Amino acid sequence: IKQINTHGGVVFESQKVTDRNAGPIISGFIKQKGLNIETKGLAMLRDYVGTDLSRLYNEIDKLTVALAPGSTITPEVIERHIGMSKDYNNFELVNALAVKDFNRAFRIVDYFRRNPKNNPVVVTIGTIWNYFSNLLLVTYCRDRSESALCAEIGIRRSWLPDDYKQGMRNYNAWKLIEILHEIRVADCRSKGVGSRMDSYDILNDLVFHILTAPGKI
Repeated sequence: IKQINTHGGVVFESQKVTDRNAGPIISGFIKQKGLNIETKGLAMLRDYVGTDLSRLYNEIDKLTVALAPGSTITPEVIERHIGMSKDYNNFELVNALAVKDFNRAFRIVDYFRRNPKNNPVVVTIGTIWNYFSNLLLVTYCRDRSESALCAEIGIRRSWLPDDYKQGMRNYNAWKLIEILHEIRVADCRSKGVGSRMDSYDILNDLVFHILTAPGKI
C-alpha cells in the first residue's frame, strides 16, 4: 500500500458477494435502475439469483424494460416477468416452517418436486440452513432489542422480520440444534453422500423432521 501511494497507484478491492450482503446489493442495483421493490419481492429475487450477479443483472434488465420508471417490483411482477411462483418458493417455505404450517410446507415441497428446474434442492436446503442458523443466533443474543437482533444476523433494519419472531416462539434452542443437525445430514444426502434417495424425498423428510423436532434435553 505504501509503495502504491508513493507512486500514485490505486487499490481496487472487490469483495465477494455473500448470502448476507446479497440483499442490499440487489436492492441497491434496483434503485440504480429507477425501480423500487417490496420486501417479499426482494427475498424472492435473493433466493432465485443467489450471489450470481450476472444472472441478477439479466433479470433486473427484464423488469426495467417491462416496468415504467419508479414502479415497484412486487411478487406478482416477478411471477409474471421472471417466472418464479409467488406462492411456491423458498421464501414461502421458510415462512411455512416458521409458523409450523404443515399443509403449506408440504404443498410447497410437492410443487418443487413437480418443477425441479426452477427449484433445485441444494438451493432450498441452503436457504433453510441460513434461516435456522440465524434463528439460533438471535435466540442466544443477549441484547433483545430488535435492532440488536437484526445486527446479529446482518439485516440492515431496526425491526425484526416476522418470520424470525414466529420462529422464536415455535423453536427453542434444543429444537434448533436438532434441526441444524438434520439440515447438515440432508445436505450431504442430497449431494449423494451416503444416500441414493431422490433429492425431493430427502427434502420432504427434512421438512418433517423440522416440524416435529422434539427439542428435549
